[in-house]
Amino acid sequence: MNSVAPNIFVNDLKATIAFYQHLGFTVTVTVPEEGDLVWVMMTNGSVVFMFQSFSSLGDDLPEIKRSEGGSLLLYIQVNNIRTFFEEVSTKVRILKGLEKTFYGATEFSVLDNNGYVLTFAEDEK
Repeated sequence: MNSVAPNIFVNDLKATIAFYQHLGFTVTVTVPEEGDLVWVMMTNGSVVFMFQSFSSLGDDLPEIKRSEGGSLLLYIQVNNIRTFFEEVSTKVRILKGLEKTFYGATEFSVLDNNGYVLTFAEDEK
């Protein structure tokens, strides 16, 4: 295995793109290339997220629940966590502020516009 790029299902791709742009992500690929999007890939460094509209699923993969959020936390390693926190803290909903964990990481958690929890972490020395 070489990498993982979650495909996250959402109701509003435009709002999702705007939210993740606040976190420094950029759009790299969309389907279709123009018009009403059904899928988008966004990247920030080596982190890749794909977002797809629930409506584009149709009847495919009925095992995928058709509701946002879930029992999932996306754990993202970053550099310069304190600077990143300052850059985004006024733009997104912070669930947990900067804290040092028992396993030595400095972390903070946010709630994205779809109800998913993102935890950003750095192993500070």
